[in-house]
Amino acid sequence: MAGTWGVTPRHSVTAEVRRVGVRDVVARCTEMLSGRPSDPRFLYVLAGPASRQVLDGREGGPDGYWPKVWALRGLLYAWDDAAQGAVLEVIADESWRVREMAARVIGAHAIDDGLDALGHLIDDPVPRVRTAAMRARIALTRAGQ
Repeated sequence: MAGTWGVTPRHSVTAEVRRVGVRDVVARCTEMLSGRPSDPRFLYVLAGPASRQVLDGREGGPDGYWPKVWALRGLLYAWDDAAQGAVLEVIADESWRVREMAARVIGAHAIDDGLDALGHLIDDPVPRVRTAAMRARIALTRAGQ
């Protein structure tokens, strides 16, 4: 389903990968996960018009959780193993949305080092985080067979 800006996040990220390369996209996503300021143009690539609210200081602003969530979602579609450490760093983030998306990325890319962290999320107070963690653990278990 197309996003409100006429493309899906997957298509937007894929187009950016074609434009600048996967390493650049992954590097910018991991920079966002480490708390570095978000480039407004790249934030638009990841989130489309929703990024404007964040850049305007609403929805937690650029230092809130949305840029991390969007960076993690970007890593679903543009991946390099160099991003593993950054994903594992945010698995215990205070925002449940970040924890949920980090679990999804761990499962999608079979990040074996994330198995222990996923074990902690199985008891997360937020059902969506628990579900993402369980699905990721199943994916890792299947990948290891």
